[in-house]
Amino acid sequence: MSIRQISSFAAGKWIAPGQGARQIASAITGEVIASAGNDALDVAAMLDHARSVGGPALRAMTFHDRARMLKALATHLGANKQALYDLSFDTGATQSDHMIDIDGGIGTMFVFASKGRREMPDGHVYLDGAIEQLSRGGNFLGQHVCTPLHGVAVHINAFNFPVWGMLEKLAPTLLAGVPAIVKPATNSCYVTELAVRLMLDSAILPQGALQLVSGGLGDMLDRLQMQDVVSFTGSADTALKLRATPAILRNAVRFVAEQDSLNASILGPDATPGTPEFDLFVKEVSREMTAKAGQKCTAIRRIIAPEAQVQAVIGALSERLAKVVIGDPRLETTRMGALVSQGQKRDVLDKAAIIGAESERVFGDPDNFDVDGADAQKGAFLPPMLFHCADPDKAQRVHDTEAFGPVSTVMGYRDLDHAVEIANRGQGSLVASVITRDPDVARTVVSGAGAWHGRLYFNNRDSMKGSTGHGSPLPHMVHGGPGRAGGGEEMGGVRGVMHYMQRTAIQGSPDILTAIGGKWVPGAKEIEGPAHPFTRRFGELSIGETLHSKSREVTLEDIETFASFTGDTFYAHMDDAAAKRNPFFPGRVAHGYLLIAFAAGLFVEPNEGPVLANTGLDDLRFMKPVSAGDSIKVRLTVKQKTRRNDEYGEVRWHVTLTNQDDEMVAEYDLLTMNAM
Repeated sequence: MSIRQISSFAAGKWIAPGQGARQIASAITGEVIASAGNDALDVAAMLDHARSVGGPALRAMTFHDRARMLKALATHLGANKQALYDLSFDTGATQSDHMIDIDGGIGTMFVFASKGRREMPDGHVYLDGAIEQLSRGGNFLGQHVCTPLHGVAVHINAFNFPVWGMLEKLAPTLLAGVPAIVKPATNSCYVTELAVRLMLDSAILPQGALQLVSGGLGDMLDRLQMQDVVSFTGSADTALKLRATPAILRNAVRFVAEQDSLNASILGPDATPGTPEFDLFVKEVSREMTAKAGQKCTAIRRIIAPEAQVQAVIGALSERLAKVVIGDPRLETTRMGALVSQGQKRDVLDKAAIIGAESERVFGDPDNFDVDGADAQKGAFLPPMLFHCADPDKAQRVHDTEAFGPVSTVMGYRDLDHAVEIANRGQGSLVASVITRDPDVARTVVSGAGAWHGRLYFNNRDSMKGSTGHGSPLPHMVHGGPGRAGGGEEMGGVRGVMHYMQRTAIQGSPDILTAIGGKWVPGAKEIEGPAHPFTRRFGELSIGETLHSKSREVTLEDIETFASFTGDTFYAHMDDAAAKRNPFFPGRVAHGYLLIAFAAGLFVEPNEGPVLANTGLDDLRFMKPVSAGDSIKVRLTVKQKTRRNDEYGEVRWHVTLTNQDDEMVAEYDLLTMNAM
């Protein structure tokens, strides 16, 4: 068998393994399949290449440009994922494990691409929150903005997800406009290297945006500066050592950590044997013990059940685990493959022995189990091992020892407060799950355990068909946790992008804030266009372009006609005496939606033109009632423009309604799609 030479990609060049190279064995056969590592990498050149070439190229792109780039990368990886599947089997992963790692990573990129287009501007500055009024007259305002860091993101990833682990960090980093240096764990770096080659060969990325270290980082962390970021996934011990790097401390380098944790799953007191919830609980625990051979940072390590149900849980779990076929992951019949290496297998056995000192192993004998299609000793195979801790209150090590493999411990609780106390003894986790249909149980757990866990996952018969599972971090939601879990957050939609940007408080006049944010601020300069704005195409409109309408009187007949036509005969519109008893109204007043309808009539250009559709209203507010005999007029201003595709873009218009005394009576944003 030929040995793959796993290269690094540094400063624009592929560099083969060299001095310090390490051999990598197949998790299935134990045979050496690859070599990786090169102690002679010029890490200073890599950092300079990222900062001076990759960073400027990415920052020149808008958020939407970078989102389109992510979509193209994800599409390209998806078209070539079979090659990643074929290579990933040697990590011990099954085809279903590939779906978590490879398909999950590609899907994460697609989500960030979509969120970048939908939730971020087609510009270079992200506006964080609303305008703050800093002066009584409105001529001095505040706005928080976010801009890309001018450094490099160093991603240090774990062995268990060589593709997803890279892409879930890379997607928000690139969307932010920051170049990345990816350092995968050596045991599975050959899969990551192929994914990087596919992305680089696609020519979608600008030069310097992505580099790869297959092997050790050398003194790279000692060279980091205040604009750089380290994002780490791995053990708590390793994270502590990396955090303590003098350059990281001295330069206040951002350090995002996702560490190992003692995740728990609680069987609700209502989920008794025979209920759908009990069966769901057993299914979820079994899946989390065996998916990726238990090598998941979100896997269930502690199974917390009512004391009366402990034996039922052990019996049902043992029965289900006995049906799991362990074997060569390339076989279609295999449901659990191998651990990533013999070293990892030894570590799991060592940790299982520590847990076993406080617990009884009730299922799974590591010295006696069957493996289909492979040698159990040559490969890094282990059976699922289930322990029972009879006294979780006195136990210590079951709450602080993680066997990073197919190992979990059942323990009983007296009441719900006791269950929460046990779950929290893990000193911070990435996720805790609760299987219950009782809303009171869910509320109690959130109140008691929320501060100790990065994610709380609730499931029952009503949601189980659509749920993604206890162990599935989703790009829409934050992934991370307090305490032992590292205290960091990843993903979470645009929240994850913010880790690679600087939030800055901007103060100035409306014109200044408009210029910085690319979004018109009330009080800023208004532009008179050459024609009605609804006759002008997307590319012809300017931010601040404004139409002032004529005025229209609102009559009592208008109010009554609207009430009769719509059926909205609320007393404030129809009963003058009742309306006067209301502290908000002087008497009968016009319907708010009547005013909105009249406003449209005042600013709409009715003929066919570049306005293709009205897609909605945002932030509608009514400030002052309008009585019969009052008049209203409209100011319509181009607030923001967002290109959607080559055919049309979204225009956000700021609309204000004022009365005959120039008092504002209503305000909202109108959204239209305009032809390019």
